[in-house]
Amino acid sequence: MLHEEDILDNALRHVAEKMIVAARTAPKARGKNNLFTALAGKGEIEKLARRMEEIARESGEAFFARDAGNIRQSPWMVLLGTRIEPAGLKVCGMCGFENCDEKRKYPDTPCVFNTGDLGIALGSAVSVAMDHRADNRIMYTVGQAALDLKLFPPEVRIIYGIPLSATSKNPFFDRK
Repeated sequence: MLHEEDILDNALRHVAEKMIVAARTAPKARGKNNLFTALAGKGEIEKLARRMEEIARESGEAFFARDAGNIRQSPWMVLLGTRIEPAGLKVCGMCGFENCDEKRKYPDTPCVFNTGDLGIALGSAVSVAMDHRADNRIMYTVGQAALDLKLFPPEVRIIYGIPLSATSKNPFFDRK
């Protein structure tokens, strides 16, 4: 006999996998792929939660600890990140520099297309979660911890986490 806990865990993993497919197939500027994806289970989630609590203590930003408690209620989490790589346009300037050649002199400054593509991928991913009625929330705090823990290659400079849940009350909203 399968019990609800096993069914929900399995279903959420499948939703997370479909979210990664949706993120991968989301439109990318000039067809250039700078997106990185990963699926985190309970062990990785606990490591992220511990690092988030450390960030809260070090920075005084209590919401990192609050979010750590939230993600511990999630059996699966999708991580999406992007490298910072100019689109190679001669006419743009939306990053604040005249063009991509000028921006390349400042490798730590994000290209608007990288962050835009990441936002579209995040939207595609959470729409899959919504279609499957899985509770979720996009969290920058998870991304900060993932960066610190070096969970993605070093060229990935922006990361977000999307924890998933299937409970009677969404643990990622109405938070203190």
